[in-house]
Amino acid sequence: MIFYFTGTGNSRYIAKQIAAVTGETIVSINDKIKAGDTAPIETDGRVVFVTPTYAWRIPRIVENWIRAVEFDGADKAWFVMDCGSEIGNAAAYNARLCADKGFAYMGTAQIVMPENYIAMFRAPDEDEAREIIAKAGPVIGKTAAELKAGAPFAKPRKNFYDRFMSGPVNPLFYRFTVKANAFTADQTCIGCGKCATLCPLNNIRLEHGKPVWGNSCTHCMACIAYCPAKAIEYGKKSVGKPRYHLEEPGAEGGK
Repeated sequence: MIFYFTGTGNSRYIAKQIAAVTGETIVSINDKIKAGDTAPIETDGRVVFVTPTYAWRIPRIVENWIRAVEFDGADKAWFVMDCGSEIGNAAAYNARLCADKGFAYMGTAQIVMPENYIAMFRAPDEDEAREIIAKAGPVIGKTAAELKAGAPFAKPRKNFYDRFMSGPVNPLFYRFTVKANAFTADQTCIGCGKCATLCPLNNIRLEHGKPVWGNSCTHCMACIAYCPAKAIEYGKKSVGKPRYHLEEPGAEGGK
């Protein structure tokens, strides 16, 4: 069974590509978190978690959800992490999570996909994004083949930089950077509510037809990336930057 969390479509795309090879069922973690659903889930003996990389680990809200859910029958777990450049030492934390859950840890695969974190970096334009996705194709294919065979993933790189970024930097990033107070919607907002619908933490509500952000945010960038009017900015950091998303939620059979 494949579980994915996504902000702008990268992980959803990878999960679908893997499922096309392995024939496994796909489950949206976004939907589960948004609904507050932590009910036990019956599995076929193994679980695959496909997630973006947030500060060189899996997203904190995903880890918290995994810890809260009983995966009945699951004894093996694989992690597939997409990133703009690198996953740091995320594998060590994934292995620790598996130990806590009683899963046999089967490894972490890294897949470079288009950057979406415009609160800090520049997202690619359409042509750049297509090129990056094309380069990711063989890696996704290899990852899917290994999953179909039930093989463990090769150990990723682990040097001092990786340990530092996934270790001390990760909690500092959440403490000082992951906040919603810089999000605003300008006068071009059409009040469609798409941002509120997509927010996995139900952190956005409409007031007088305009979005208002609360204090709970994971910086998934879904609200700013999918805004059809491009009315949302993250302070001055997103001004003039491309908005990247891979596909529309709900397209081709999955959110």
